[in-house]
Amino acid sequence: MTEAFNPDLDLKISRIIKAPRAAVWSAWTTPSRFEQWWIPAPTRCRVEQMNLRPGGAFVTRMSENGGEFGPHVSGCFLAVDPMERIVFTNALLGGWRPAEKPFITAIITLHDHADGTDYAAHVMHRTGADRARHDKMGFYDGWGTAIGQLAGLVERPS
Repeated sequence: MTEAFNPDLDLKISRIIKAPRAAVWSAWTTPSRFEQWWIPAPTRCRVEQMNLRPGGAFVTRMSENGGEFGPHVSGCFLAVDPMERIVFTNALLGGWRPAEKPFITAIITLHDHADGTDYAAHVMHRTGADRARHDKMGFYDGWGTAIGQLAGLVERPS
């Protein structure tokens, strides 16, 4: 299932990553690798929970300027289709528990491309105001930087 893009509610960013899909998938699903790219540097990321199955918890924390780790993402995986798609939301917590302040549902897709992997993030919001707030927060800069860090990680020779 692919959700149709609604420009009034959604934001989307994509990039061709010059690495095999398996490398991109591994960087998304291996916590120690995920921590290396998920948040724009120099902010650091720590994965608290990454239970890659529908209903599984997805919890990350972040540390800015060497400070203590604080909340970042507390959510739930809705779908995990190996090597193809990851869907998560912060509208739910692990075990399908409702979250206090829902904001996004994100669909991450990976497709083969002649130059490597076509990586796309389709981020859906409940309201146009939420979409506008996310855009103003720097969606394209933040998510773009993180995807660039992902590309840098997986495009390096082993």
